Amino acid sequence: MAKIEIKDTAGKKVGSADLAAGVFGIEPNVFAVHQVVRSQLAARRAGTHSTLTRGKVSGGGKKPWRQKGTGRARQGSTRSPQWAGGGVVFGPHPRSYGFKVPNKVIKLAMRSALSAKLAEEVLYVIDDFGYDKPATKQAAATLKSLGIAGRVTVIVADDDINAMLSLRNLEKVRVIGASEANTYDLVDNTALLFTKPALLWLEGVLS
Repeated sequence: MAKIEIKDTAGKKVGSADLAAGVFGIEPNVFAVHQVVRSQLAARRAGTHSTLTRGKVSGGGKKPWRQKGTGRARQGSTRSPQWAGGGVVFGPHPRSYGFKVPNKVIKLAMRSALSAKLAEEVLYVIDDFGYDKPATKQAAATLKSLGIAGRVTVIVADDDINAMLSLRNLEKVRVIGASEANTYDLVDNTALLFTKPALLWLEGVLS
């Protein structure tokens, strides 16, 4: 069972927490992480691209010229694909790119991401932001006190609205509620910051 320091908003250690080995101490499964992230990115694609087939383009009701005797190749319609302005063959049409991944693979990927972040020593835990009102300057100072820089994912309790409002306008900071935590947001950063309540909640879900 691994331990992790818990700090306050000034960056001082105020305690420690025992982390479940089954969530934060496994051998990261790179394939599971890749599969889940690919699924998430695929689901975000709009898939609204479309082309017109020969049945949807205008014109072409009359045969361009008679079948024989002109010296040119026979043609039946100006809507045929070989004509400029004709229909498109095998072109893209609206579709969903999403594909399903089993829930156990999704959880394995999240455990793998958390274990990797802990092993890389870029996973931080703060006791609580404790803001009575939105305070973006204080949030920026807190990240600086913790020594966190670069692209940061901050995970807070779902009801910690003031923390979300304080962090959301900071550059290179993504803040989400604990119930929104997902593999892509766990890996797409240089540092991962949890509040203690969010960490305990997510640990309970993944255990």
